[in-house]
Amino acid sequence: MLTPTEKIWHNGRFIRWEDARIHVLSHVVHYGSSVFEGIRCYATPAGPAVFRLREHVRRMFDSAKIYRMEELGYTREEMAEAILETVRVNRMDACYIRPVALRGYGEVGVNPTHNPIDTYIACWSWGKYLGEEALASGVDVCVSSWTRIAPNTLPALAKAGANYMNSQLIKMEALANGYSEGIALDTGGYVSEGSGENIYVVRDGRISTPPIGSSALPGITRDTVLTLARELEIPLVETLVPRESLYIADEVFFSGTAAEITPIRSVDKIVIGAGRRGPVTEKLQKAFFAIVHGDTPDRHGWLSPVHAAQAA
Repeated sequence: MLTPTEKIWHNGRFIRWEDARIHVLSHVVHYGSSVFEGIRCYATPAGPAVFRLREHVRRMFDSAKIYRMEELGYTREEMAEAILETVRVNRMDACYIRPVALRGYGEVGVNPTHNPIDTYIACWSWGKYLGEEALASGVDVCVSSWTRIAPNTLPALAKAGANYMNSQLIKMEALANGYSEGIALDTGGYVSEGSGENIYVVRDGRISTPPIGSSALPGITRDTVLTLARELEIPLVETLVPRESLYIADEVFFSGTAAEITPIRSVDKIVIGAGRRGPVTEKLQKAFFAIVHGDTPDRHGWLSPVHAAQAA
């Protein structure tokens, strides 16, 4: 269960957490018409800072444009500031942030264009998505029987609520069969991604990760991993990944805002490498957490200070 905070931003003003409600006949309830983001704010020695805020806001606006929801009513800069203000108002040092734009109450029918667009921003405390111990020990996963959405059905580039019905099927099946997470294949039978994470395969010190064309979300943390791998001189290629590559890999790991960088210790009950976090994954983890926790200089400008005094 979520631990409520005090305020949620709604269409330019703050309302009480318990007052953030929608009508049962809102378009989003019936047709999944929403776009959203998942963002983390980290505690640093200089105070709370939001990780890659600009990129998250940009992707949310991209998602809205794809689904013809251009009229959010705010600029990217205004949305970014509203996100920071939501963290400030709720006095959070570290939290998960969820901005969402949805088609609200108006007409009931497939055509969404006559329904108003409501935008909310909430934040709350949320620990490690796949468990604290998973960062070192890894998680057990399976290849899902559910295929990732085809590129000409639902646009995988958009982080849209409707897309996550597919993710729910992948996740529920994995949990029902005793796994922590599922891996979906694309329509060509190649590895796509987890239910809510991008995926990487390491063999002989070289990382392979599915291209965006394999119906994978262009993850912000994915871009972070690609950047850090280049800086650490770890060879990385975006390429089609056959399913069997998972089984013979030295390491496999996930990345995502919620999952951060989480190793995979087994796939379909086949042990990966040593059955725990490998050296490449650990190196990337250390580089990632050093930046988000403020232990190393923010050389890419990825951290947005929550409080003005931090930025001064």
